[in-house]
This record gives sequence, structure tokens and C-alpha cells, in this order.
Amino acid sequence: MAIKPAYVKKTGTLLLERYPEAFGSDFEHNKNSVRELTNIESKGVRNRIAGYVTRKHEQAQAQ
Repeated sequence: MAIKPAYVKKTGTLLLERYPEAFGSDFEHNKNSVRELTNIESKGVRNRIAGYVTRKHEQAQAQ
């Protein structure tokens, strides 16, 4: 697995802190949430952020 860029981590962490109820364990739902909550035009960047948020949410649930 690749290391995520700092902008993905920073944006994902910020979104999780501000809108924790908007995200869950479902990647598709998180993709839509990222699209609605940000103004990021790049589909690839939105998907990377959604994947990062999904992974962090699952890790938090495991603890």
C-alpha cells in the first residue's frame, strides 16, 4: 500500500473532525459525502480522501 499524500490526510482528518456523522464504513457513501462537503473537482483526489476517511473510520470502530 502506498503512503497517502499530506493533503489527503489533512483534508480527511479535517472532514472527520467537522462532520463525523457524515461518514461511515461504506466507501460509496463516503464518496458522496466528500463530494457534497468539499469543492474538490478532481474525481481521483475525492476518491483518495474518501478511501482515507473510510479506513480511519473502520480503524476507530475496531478500537
